[in-house]
Amino acid sequence: MTPRTTVPASTTVPASTTVPASTTTGRTATTPTRWSSPDSPQFATSVLRQRASVLFVADIPAQAAFDDLIAANRTYAQTFELAGFDGVARAGVAMVTCMDSRIDPLGMIGLSPGDAKILRNPGGRVTDRALVALVLGVNLLGVDRILVVQHTRCAMASASEPELHRRLSAATGEDTSWLTIGVTIDQVASIKEEVAKVQAHPLIASSVAVGGFLYDVDTGLLDQVI
Repeated sequence: MTPRTTVPASTTVPASTTVPASTTTGRTATTPTRWSSPDSPQFATSVLRQRASVLFVADIPAQAAFDDLIAANRTYAQTFELAGFDGVARAGVAMVTCMDSRIDPLGMIGLSPGDAKILRNPGGRVTDRALVALVLGVNLLGVDRILVVQHTRCAMASASEPELHRRLSAATGEDTSWLTIGVTIDQVASIKEEVAKVQAHPLIASSVAVGGFLYDVDTGLLDQVI
């Protein structure tokens, strides 16, 4: 089913535009249509669809891509033990760490689901939203210890901003210079800065323990920096 497109009254399009014969909208292909008036809604809608390069594939359900994960979830649910859990951090722990798939945030410190609040992003940075989560965790969800954890061989610390932009542009075919990636030049200095952000927040009490750590992805060891 093709979604409706609303065309603003101010939209202008060239009168000579033709809808290509190869345009598809899922199950069927449309035939070339040449609208007699560029002011007609049908004409503008067709042009906007072309410019957006939207392809609808109605015959291939998106859900199929997740079938194996849903099947695994059904197995997981058979021994699910957190029903009725109130969502507090049972071990009083919150961790801000990187999205890197080599990191097992709970396993590395001997915890289990339900024990901690885990916040992840590229590089393990204390962003504004991470700070909001920490404030909620400390004041409403039982958090009294906060770990800021970065790691060795992190892409965010091993390449410059321009280099990552070059790689992104090569992968996407688009100019990515508008995107702020936020690489880390000095991880030790960065960890100290991130810890200071947490400690300085007016809604995070000084009684909350805040530590900065570097995790070694090749040994599994966690070293405290501050």
